Amino acid sequence: MNCFAKFLAARLRSFGFALEGLVYAVKTEGNARVHLVATLLVIALGFGFGVSRGEWMALLAAMGLVWTAELLNTALEILCDIVEPERSEAIKRAKDVAAAGVLASALAAAGIGALVFWPYIFG
Repeated sequence: MNCFAKFLAARLRSFGFALEGLVYAVKTEGNARVHLVATLLVIALGFGFGVSRGEWMALLAAMGLVWTAELLNTALEILCDIVEPERSEAIKRAKDVAAAGVLASALAAAGIGALVFWPYIFG
């Protein structure tokens, strides 16, 4: 196997691991399922209204930000539960702060969505 084929095989393997993580999050985290529904709704509205390239860029960046925050929050929660299986005030604070990051990204994304879709919906 040549160097490029090895490189490509490693990238595909990494992509598979990432996809496993995404599927795990959607299966186990209620908020990830909410984000999935919101993502599909935004994509449908974007195609339905024929939003511009610039609007797509804003929407994709917002959706990517929310998904990144949600997946990092999920990973942090899993690690916290491994490190400290018993209730801990410090672990609770860490989880709460991570959840606040998801909330901040979701609110920003909602604002971007409102700015993009408002003119299409309300003229």
